[in-house]
Amino acid sequence: MAQRKGCLIGCGIALVLGVGALVALFFGASKVLDVADKTLLDPKVYEEVRVGDAEAEVRAKLPSGDTFVKDVLREGGPAQPAGSVCAWYLSAAEGKTEDVLRFCFKDGRLAEKAQYRME
Repeated sequence: MAQRKGCLIGCGIALVLGVGALVALFFGASKVLDVADKTLLDPKVYEEVRVGDAEAEVRAKLPSGDTFVKDVLREGGPAQPAGSVCAWYLSAAEGKTEDVLRFCFKDGRLAEKAQYRME
């Protein structure tokens, strides 16, 4: 009887750990998809916007960029223009996902755009 009880306990623990692993896998996959949805940008968008364009027009073409990887994308890039607010994205070009596309806005206009390789 004790041996059977030990087996049931072991199976219960295995079941809990398995469910926990599935939950962690699902959570991790949803975070990756969330980051991709909010930070990947088609390079065509980068090419078509011009310095001086209205901020509202440019931002309407961009994903939100609001993810935990934003701080990582800032590193290694050129200095941010004084008084500007910038947004960072990853290039969605095939094989170029380490390229960062940065847009800086000042006084309601696109003040600068920069493309650089993530370090």
